Amino acid sequence: MGIKKVALACTVCGSRNYYVAENKNRTERLELNKFCKHCGQYTLHKETR
Repeated sequence: MGIKKVALACTVCGSRNYYVAENKNRTERLELNKFCKHCGQYTLHKETR
C-alpha cells in the first residue's frame, strides 16, 4: 500500500502547484500560504479532493 497524496490548489488562479502526503488523522482540509508560480506571489492554497 503506497502513500496517498493530496493536491494543494491556489485559491486565486486555481492551479495545483503542490502535492503533500495525506494525514489520516485530520478532519478538516489543509490550508497553507505557499508561493504560486503562476500568480507570482504568496497565496492561500487549499487541499483538493
